[in-house]
Amino acid sequence: MPPSSPRTISPRRSPPCSRSGRLSSPVADVVEFAEELGTQLVRLQRLRERNIAQISSSGGVEGAAYVCLFRLLRDGPMRSSELAAMVNSDPSTVSRQVAQLVELGHVERLPDERDGRAFVLAVTQSGQEVAAAIQQRRTEALGRVIEKWERDDRSALVGLLDRFLTDYETVRPDLPDQRTGNV
Repeated sequence: MPPSSPRTISPRRSPPCSRSGRLSSPVADVVEFAEELGTQLVRLQRLRERNIAQISSSGGVEGAAYVCLFRLLRDGPMRSSELAAMVNSDPSTVSRQVAQLVELGHVERLPDERDGRAFVLAVTQSGQEVAAAIQQRRTEALGRVIEKWERDDRSALVGLLDRFLTDYETVRPDLPDQRTGNV
């Protein structure tokens, strides 16, 4: 499939018009932009899924398992139930993903110091190395995407994306706060 041509999206759009051609109300304006944002987020998700599939095919791990690996790396050892809550996934799904990571030697089960009957999941040296390689590939790929952007544009993207995600977590109280892990 030939590469798609780059799309240029103006950072400043004209005021949206209704189907009748008149200026929209502020509510309609928000709805229109929200619809376009939703479309772009779906597009981003599809690109991410393809990227994750490529990464996982090279490492023999289901793409979703990498989410668990990176969460454990970021937040340290935790119980499987805590991990499931942190990644917004069903405990049985996380259990299957963790089993893959354990089988490959990227994660290990250790006795929980707070409760000797339970186990916590911890990233092994192998898991750290795999995660570092994935992160390096991701950073290089993202760098190629934004390398020709002005520094102010890069900064604006990161700032606006952080703001959007923070607000999204606030509006979606059923999702754990990814920064703190709190619901």
